[in-house]
Amino acid sequence: MEINLLRILISFLTLAVVAASHAALTPKDYWNSVLPNTPMPSAVSDLLQPDHLMDEKPVGVTFSPGPPAGGIDVGIGQQRSSPFLYTYGSSEDQLHDDPNVALFFLEKDMHPGKRMNLHFMTQDSNTAATFLPRQVAKSLPFSSSRLPEILNKFSLKPESTEANIIKNTIEECEKPGIEGEEKYCATSLESMVDFSTSKLGKDVRASSTEVGKETQMQKYYTIVPGVKKMAGNKAVVCHKQNYAYAVFFCHTTRTTTAYLVPLVGNDGTKAKAVAICHTDTSAWNPKHLAFQVLKVKPGTVPVCHFLPKDHVVWTSK
Repeated sequence: MEINLLRILISFLTLAVVAASHAALTPKDYWNSVLPNTPMPSAVSDLLQPDHLMDEKPVGVTFSPGPPAGGIDVGIGQQRSSPFLYTYGSSEDQLHDDPNVALFFLEKDMHPGKRMNLHFMTQDSNTAATFLPRQVAKSLPFSSSRLPEILNKFSLKPESTEANIIKNTIEECEKPGIEGEEKYCATSLESMVDFSTSKLGKDVRASSTEVGKETQMQKYYTIVPGVKKMAGNKAVVCHKQNYAYAVFFCHTTRTTTAYLVPLVGNDGTKAKAVAICHTDTSAWNPKHLAFQVLKVKPGTVPVCHFLPKDHVVWTSK
């Protein structure tokens, strides 16, 4: 069931912090200074605060989180972990009611003519949590050891749904990665840029799934000619998290390949979807949703998944 949360005004930003954020580059300016030749994908630009707001003193941040990371389909219950965590395991019941079953497919099925039942849905851009300037984000606690302080700043009751979402997101960020995986939760656009370029260099491409106007219903999409493998055998994939402001869970392994996959819906909707294929899944949780959906075992065949529209993949040019 989709989580529909009320917008909660947060008044924890002091004038001193705001003033500090204004003294530095805006997130957009930082992107342009570090990556002058890299176009900004919609998954990033949609989360930037409007320029006129950056020139004003904000009174706070709105908490209006949508579905947690992992859902090409409708929103997900707050108790579910992200399927983009390799340690993620699912129960038998989730195979029947988890919308993420539509995410996964085998690499051999990524060919023209293949039909898939998908729904590329993201949160309304008018209510989506936006990026905070790095100076502001760094001033805010982001640790399970400081959860009471975080909830107090957000004016949230510990037993509330919102508090549970905050707790789950932070805990997932703190979980160790599997062998060969480097992971990082970026609490600002600047930190996401820095992590990604530290792994790939500054001659990079940032891509996200682009879809024409969609309805609220799932539809069949057909892969059409033009599947393109992105450069290199290493990618940094950043998944949007469910939080009061924009936070991305980024990770990379050397056994990841990224593709751009053109799709056409049964109603004529065109999409260019980002697909991520993992060539070595031997260290994944044997009960991971992907294995149960695809009826394969860890480490046997490449496992692929599409990225929702508000996620980003970084690759070398």
